[in-house]
Order: sequence, then C-alpha cells, then structure tokens
Amino acid sequence: MNAQVAALMSRQHGLVLRRQALAAGMTSEEVARLVRVGDWVAVRRGVYAVCALWESLDAFRGQPLLEARAASMNMDMPHVLSHDSAALLHGMPILEARPRLVHITGFGVLGHRTRCGVKHHRAPFSSHQVMEVDGLVALDPARTAVDIAREHGLRHGVVACDSAMRGGVPRHALELALVVMRSWPNVTIGRSSVEIADPGSESVGESLGRTLVSELGIGRAETQFGLPDRGRTVWCDMRVDRHIIEFDGRVKYRPAGAGGLATVAPDEVVWLEKQRQDFVCGFKLGMSRLVWADLMPARWDLTKQRVLGEYLDTCARFGTSVEDLAPYIVRRPR
Repeated sequence: MNAQVAALMSRQHGLVLRRQALAAGMTSEEVARLVRVGDWVAVRRGVYAVCALWESLDAFRGQPLLEARAASMNMDMPHVLSHDSAALLHGMPILEARPRLVHITGFGVLGHRTRCGVKHHRAPFSSHQVMEVDGLVALDPARTAVDIAREHGLRHGVVACDSAMRGGVPRHALELALVVMRSWPNVTIGRSSVEIADPGSESVGESLGRTLVSELGIGRAETQFGLPDRGRTVWCDMRVDRHIIEFDGRVKYRPAGAGGLATVAPDEVVWLEKQRQDFVCGFKLGMSRLVWADLMPARWDLTKQRVLGEYLDTCARFGTSVEDLAPYIVRRPR
C-alpha cells in the first residue's frame, strides 16, 4: 500500500477518502483493484478501510461507528453526530434500530431527510450540548438520549436514557434537554422515557424488562434489590412488591475467553443460578425470568401477559408488603 495513504489511515481511525488516496499518488485503477481483491472495503461511497480492520469490528458497535466516521469525513456541510451515531461515539449501550442509519444534525430549521443511509436532522441545539469526542463533534449524551426516544419510541428511549444516567448524566439534565422540545414531534415519548429511566438497570436487556414492567401498570420496579447470603449479597435485577424479575442473557453462560462472563463451566453456572433462585424465593418471593426472545416486539405482548400472571400469582400467595424483609434487605447501592 502507498506509504502516504497508510499514514493517513493511521491518523483517521483506519479510513481514507478516495480523493485523499488519489492526491497521495494512487490511481483509480489501484483503488478499484484493492477493493476488488478484498484488501479494502468501501465503508461509505468514496471512503475506504482495510478489510481486516472492518471484519475485526463488532457488528453492533464498531462497524456502525466506523460508518458514522466515514459519513462525517465525506461531508462538506457543517454538522454534528446525533441520535444513534452520537450514542455509539459516547459508548452508550443502545437498542439497535432498523434500518441502520448514520444520524447527523445540521444547522437550520426543523425538518429531516434521509439520503444514502444518512438521516439529516435539522433541529436547534445549544453550544453547551456540543462535545468533541475522539476527533468527532457530537451532541452530548443527555440530548442524544432524548433524541433517540423521540426518533425510535419508548423501548429505545428508556434504554438510551438508562444508559446516559448510568454514565453519570443526572435526570435533571435529561429533563433540561426536553425543555426546548415542547412542541417537537414525539416529545411525549421523550418525557415518558426520562420519567421511567433508572441507572440501576445494568444492561439493555434489563432496561427493556423494566420498560415492559412499566407498561403493566403494577408500580415502579426497584432495581438492584439486594439480599444477604452467607457473607455476600445476592442482587436481583428488579422487584415489584414481592415479585422479582430477572433478565438472563447468554453472555452469563458463555466462557470469559469467548467474550462472556462465565468463569466456570456452563453446567456449573446453571447449578449456581438454581441455588441462587432457591435462596431468593426462600424469602417468599415470586420470580419471572426473561430472555432476549421474550423482549422482542413479536413476543412483547405475550411476555406481558405471562409476567402479569406470574406477578398476580405471587400477590395471591404472599401478598405485596415486604415489611417482614426489612431486617434482610441490603440498603446500600450495588
């Protein structure tokens, strides 16, 4: 590869513009050949990366972020990254939206358009909402979270607001970001997302589970409910009255060497989890367990029916008060 082009890529997060490559002495035929033989990949039209770099990136975070970088590099109009693209830049776990688009916000009046995989938003923002992160300019996490809520709906909004709060954004900052949006499209969804938000949800799955619980109308779930167990604390994802709701992702059972969390064999993880559930339910608490498939839109309503039935069964068996657990409940935050 041309040494000057390689140097450009190293300074530009692995990317190079076609016009930069040509200015560095490469020919159009050389660029086309590198793409044809699979050495380069076109991340965006006219923006290239080494194929090995692209394939090494995570499909849900790394590749979309590189696409956002490529789109931003190739634009002449003044803009900031926003919505999903800004969240990726900030490292905020979010719920993937389809189709996958790069989101940018320009300067000007309200309105938007989508072209070539980029959604161009035009909405006012303040200078204090603009941040530079790793060489790119983006709207801050508070504005990003409420924009995602308005753009994609409550499920996405609660996940984004939880993520922002988990990263240190206070609730009042989210509320402040909504103030100027009084008459903007879907602002009510933004408000609901901020109201439901809770930094105690530690993953996208837990945030979705809590959103589902909020739709049942049975009360606000308490996150990270702790009970002492022989010198350690057992933490449950969320509790409503005497009912526990747990989210189970496969990462819990996947070995750490394969990108999971398990430090023992999968059968041992299952055995320990059974012992943990027996311990928790020994306090006369009911439990619902959720997996990713339960939280997908196609299963959402069926899951709500199941969880509501399990909650009502717990109430019928044990009541709703947890006053008897007062001596055992761990009051410190996790």
